[in-house]
Amino acid sequence: MAGKKQPVVKVRLQEELLRKLIVMSELEGRSINNQITMLARNAVAYHERAKGKLDTKAIAAVDLSEYFEEETE
Repeated sequence: MAGKKQPVVKVRLQEELLRKLIVMSELEGRSINNQITMLARNAVAYHERAKGKLDTKAIAAVDLSEYFEEETE
């Protein structure tokens, strides 16, 4: 069964930071993708606690089309 396509974001990181994130993810039993996703969720939650909820209309209006990879055959 094919899963729902998710957007892909490529991030450039310094090698030392990437190594630290990999070690953290291994210590916490997560993949590097899941570790970064968890960190992003925590950052958004912190922002919303500190500065208020983000505007749902602005969130819905964000165009994600450039973040979906083209299908290859």
